[in-house]
Parts: sequence; C-alpha cells; structure tokens
Amino acid sequence: MYLSTSRLTIIIFLLYYVCAGRVLWRIKERVRQARYQKAKQHLLGHALRGHLLKSHAKDGVIHQELDHFDSNRKDTFPQRFFVNEKYWEEPDGPVFLFIGGEAAISEVDVLAGHHVDMAEEHGALIVALEHRFYGESMNPGGLDTEDLADLSSQQALADLVTFHHYISERYHLSDKNTWISFGGSYGGSLSAWLRGKFPHLVYGAVASSAPVKAKLDFSTYNKVVGLSLMDEGVGGSAKCVGDVWEAFAAVEAALMGGNETQVGKDFSCCDTPSSLDDQIELLSSLADLIATTVELNDIEGGMSIEELCTLMTNQSEQYEEEAEAYDRLVNLMDIYRDVEDLPCLLSSHEDILDELRNTTESMDGSSERQWYYQMCTEFGFFQTCEDASCPFSRMLTLRSATELCTEVFDIPQDRLPGHVAFTNLYYGGKDPENDRVLYVNGEIDPWHELSVTSNGTWKNRGRAIFIKGASHCADMQKEDKSDSASLREAREGIESHVAMWLKTAAWERMMA
Repeated sequence: MYLSTSRLTIIIFLLYYVCAGRVLWRIKERVRQARYQKAKQHLLGHALRGHLLKSHAKDGVIHQELDHFDSNRKDTFPQRFFVNEKYWEEPDGPVFLFIGGEAAISEVDVLAGHHVDMAEEHGALIVALEHRFYGESMNPGGLDTEDLADLSSQQALADLVTFHHYISERYHLSDKNTWISFGGSYGGSLSAWLRGKFPHLVYGAVASSAPVKAKLDFSTYNKVVGLSLMDEGVGGSAKCVGDVWEAFAAVEAALMGGNETQVGKDFSCCDTPSSLDDQIELLSSLADLIATTVELNDIEGGMSIEELCTLMTNQSEQYEEEAEAYDRLVNLMDIYRDVEDLPCLLSSHEDILDELRNTTESMDGSSERQWYYQMCTEFGFFQTCEDASCPFSRMLTLRSATELCTEVFDIPQDRLPGHVAFTNLYYGGKDPENDRVLYVNGEIDPWHELSVTSNGTWKNRGRAIFIKGASHCADMQKEDKSDSASLREAREGIESHVAMWLKTAAWERMMA
C-alpha cells in the first residue's frame, strides 16, 4: 500500500523533520526553505542572462535597544537587514520596506517577489528588516524566559521606527521619498500596524494573509480546513473531509479503547503513547500534517489539497489494494519514514517540552520557542478542535494547547485572555482605525478568518482583496505561469493600489 517513487519526491518536502518536533512548525519551515531555493534558482537564471545579480543585495546590522520604552536600559542587540539599490531612482524614488515575521529573512527578500517586481516598475529602494529574536537578530542574553520579555510586536514596531530613521539618514532621504510597507502573515500584521501607529512614516501598507485579530481559541482555523478539504475547485470533496474525519475518529477510538500499544506500532512512534498528553501530541502531529497542507496548498515545497485528497480517499492508482481511512493515515507516515530512513515518530509530550524549553539558538534556525512565547503573551492563535466543524480529534482542546504556556514559560492560563484582549484593544482587531492599508487574503487559507476580508461600508472601500482558491501568502510570490486567473487579478489589484498611493503622495507634496 505504498505510493510510487515519483509521489515520494512530492511528499518528502511536506514531511521533512516530522520526527524532530511539532509538525506544523517544521512543515512551514521546510516550505519556506523550498521557496527560498526556488527564488535563488530564479535569480541565478537572471544572473546568467546578465540581469539582476545576487551582489545587488547588501546586508547590514543595526544595533537596536532591547527595550525602546525604558530609557534607563542601554543594552542592545544586533538586528540584521538587507538593501537592494538596483532599481532605486535616487534621490527621490520611493522606499519599499519588507517586514520580517516569525522566521529569518535573507537576501532573497530584497531580490525576488511581487514587491520586488513593483519596486522595479516604480524605481524604489528595497529594504528588509529581520524581526527581533528571529534568524540572526538574536538577544545576546539568550532565550531565557526573562529575556523573552523584550520580545513583542510593540518592540518590533519600535525597531521599525528606528530602522526608518537609520535608512533615511544613511541614504539622505527626505519627505520626497514615499515609504510603502509589505509583509506576509505576522509580518503582514506588522505592516498594517506600522501604518496605523506611525502613519507619518509609511504612506501605505500591504498586509498579506495578516491575522490582525488576536484570538485565544482559534477553532475557526480547523473549520476552514474542513471547508477547504470539501472545495472541489481546489481538488477537495465531501468524501475527502469525511475520510479524514473517519481516520481521526478511528485513531482516537483505538487510543481510548486501550490499544495505544498497537497505535504506537502502527505509526512507528518512538515511545508508546500511553499517557493522555502523549496521545494528544500524536493526534496534534497528524492534524498539523493535514491542516498545513491546506494552508499552504500547492505552494512550492508542499503537497496540494488535490494530492492529499487523492491519497485519503483511496483514489490513487498507486494503491495495490483497498485500505481503511486509518491505514491511509498510517501509510502517509510510513512513506515519510521510508524516504528519510527514520526509525520512529516522536510523540512524547516530555520531549516536546524539552524542545520548547531549549534556550539556546538551534542549529536548524527553528524559532518555535520564540513564536510560542508570543502566542502566550499576545496573540493566542491556538488551533483547537472542540467545535463540531473540526475534521480532526476532539482531544485537541484549548486547555491542552494553553497548558504549554504554563509548562514552558510559567505563564498562568487564566492570564491569556487578558493578553489577547489587550492586543485587540491596542491594534483594533478586524476594525482598525487606519487608512491606505490593503489586506490581501486567500479563500482557502484559514488565517483569513482573523484578517480583514470585506470592504463593507468602511471609509476606505478599497481596503481588501479576497482571492478565490488561494493559499497563505500566495500573492507575495513572483508571478508564475501556473497561477490562477484570480491570483493574477489580485496582483494587478495590489499593483493598482501601490501606484495610486505613490501618485497621491506626489500630488500631496505638490499641493503642500
């Protein structure tokens, strides 16, 4: 009941590092790396044709204050940035600011992508700033919980303000240089918030797949996953979501029925998932595998919903015989282990805690500890399955998710609602008081539930673009011949907004 070698080459990108930690984070990191490699290949092709060279990206470090809001503290950390001057029509050309989120940035962020294409068109200077405590912009004191107190979106916005001043001085910029900010996912939220809190610094902002509303119990994430698995337009079906639900129900029934030893053998777990916490970790890993496929549908380095549903509905021609839904889920993990030659699947809750408690900078660049801290102190975003619309296990509860905040960071669970409420009060949630912010979201991306997706009767009617059939941050990638008509139309809409902002800014300067 194994898939062909050609199918394995697709799945390996999706499943890389499953045994090394929580599946959701590892899959996203792997897809990010695949995107990076694709962009580098594109740039290499341009270089060979005598066009854009990698040398056009210049890197640098700015020493930022660890706490912008306490004048008595003088300690700093090194924050990495990149600049591309290739297209800049100096001295008055605009500045396009790419804002890093919960991962490392690279030279590719100023060399490739939709914002770079627009920078070429408008003669813009491109700059990118890495988020504090991610990538190489690390706190010299380490990642102990007391040091993570300096990690927040508010401090990140203050970093951007300082960086704006630094770049303005370095390149002798003036009010003739119009700044436009760009970001995706959490970086997209920062782009919107920067415009809202500091409108005198950035004239307009593009916020792609930006969850601007903090939400403690993000149960609607998995609701959208279920709806997307049913969407025939992207390769889903009612049978697909039904078979996924059936597979998880079978796993849960086996665990609750006292068959944890057999389940551990079936999924080749490193240790038998005997405790409830271990069983939740196993079910969480399986759910992450399905959910992240939906979120990142058909993006370079990952599997598509159509491919996943073909496997889960037993429609693949590679199957030698019929298989129950449970067995198909087992088969998915077997394929990964065979390809990577891994002996077992990690499902120990204690091992997961050890990873999240690790305060040293990881060799693979993982920043799961930092992001989990921000979830506990600002955003929530806990993807639960207690709602009837969830296609996974009801064992994935809010309590089981938020217990990690206490176990890892000693943050009491009863404080989390207050953290989330403050974030929404501070930034405005899905009803922000800002203008010239364009929110771009994909229909099948679960994160659109926490973003702005409707123009409504708000004062800025052109504030939202909603892309049919699109996945997380799909609009940010360079145009590809395989892009859907709706994605191409969305990029045209973004281009129109940016062009309009630049023209309006120039007109306002003339009238001043």
